Amino acid sequence: MPKIYLVDVTNRDGVQTSRLGLAKLQKTLINVLLNKMGVYQSEMGFPVTRHEINYLKANLALAKKGVLTPIILSGWMRATKGDVDEASKNVPIEHINISISTSDQMITGKFLGKLTRQDVTKSMLEALKTARSAGIKTVGVNAEDASRTDLDYLVEFALAAKENGADRIRYCDTLGYESPFTVYDRITFLAEKIKMPIELHCHNDLGMAVAVSVMGAKAAVDAGVDAFINTTVNGMGERCGNADLVSVILALKKGDGLAGKYVLDEAVDLRMAWKLAKYASYAFGVPIPINQVGVGANAFAHESGIHVDGALKDYRNYELYHYEELGRGEPEVIETGRMITVGEYSGIKGFRNVYGKLEIEFKNEKEAREILELVRYANVHTQKPLVEDELLFIAQHPEEARLLMTMSP
Repeated sequence: MPKIYLVDVTNRDGVQTSRLGLAKLQKTLINVLLNKMGVYQSEMGFPVTRHEINYLKANLALAKKGVLTPIILSGWMRATKGDVDEASKNVPIEHINISISTSDQMITGKFLGKLTRQDVTKSMLEALKTARSAGIKTVGVNAEDASRTDLDYLVEFALAAKENGADRIRYCDTLGYESPFTVYDRITFLAEKIKMPIELHCHNDLGMAVAVSVMGAKAAVDAGVDAFINTTVNGMGERCGNADLVSVILALKKGDGLAGKYVLDEAVDLRMAWKLAKYASYAFGVPIPINQVGVGANAFAHESGIHVDGALKDYRNYELYHYEELGRGEPEVIETGRMITVGEYSGIKGFRNVYGKLEIEFKNEKEAREILELVRYANVHTQKPLVEDELLFIAQHPEEARLLMTMSP
């Protein structure tokens, strides 16, 4: 039976959120946590963007070391020959997605009539063939604004991609325009015609990104092909965001008519949800909404008498899933006395105090001071106190950390 896989795009679409962003160290930690969660793929960034190059190289080096494995690390670029050539020159990346707008609205309103449908297909094919010639292992082809694209042309576009070596078609609901009903019909039609794996990339402008993603994946599987759902941690993304990672997982694992019938990638470990959501919230500087699915402060909170009585007798009376399934339940220690933190102006004594509590020992004074210097630079990049996982990462992978923080405008 076809399966449903997760392709998280926090480090690509999530960081495109207006007014927000992540430092390269934070993006790397997101990848580390996604890998621990068993997410199939992380679209980790932009191989054509100069300030991303060292970050991408560092993450690929971590993959070779076995730190970022088995997660697939991929890059995003426009579906142009120039972008693919530039990406191949910049970074030894093996998995990419190439993207171009396919709707008449975009062709007319964005390309201003300079391109026709035929030109769009031609640009995609030139980029695709260039990627294959360069030895790229997997190439996904993105139809931006697919939800507003004429279906017959979308089939023609997708078949051209398939016949020239594309591995998947990404169906982009770029404006969050679809409903669960329309996406099911359109994906069914598309999947039956092209018979190749389909990715769902859905935005939340109408509050239906998770529902549309899940129904689109259902349609693909029903039609006999694998489905790949694009997610972001805490639903971050352009405008109103993307399909939330935890919500998608819970829908597939717990939803009526979905649980037990549709196969989600067995590698997914929901117990990492709490830690990942909290870290992303801290890194982005955006609090988790109190009613956020699974990870919000009120997700397992009860107050009214009838609910409390029922939940205490059997959690299943008023909770669809147990909090421990999301890695919740352990007490959290909050320091209320003296605190020593490390930052861009820290000295060696404070540094040793912090790392001593983490039970990290250094071979000698020289190594300690080298790590301290990296920690200082990391704080310059993040502009906030480093969390334990960040401090541990720098101590364990100093060469990659140095590369992450090396910027050459």
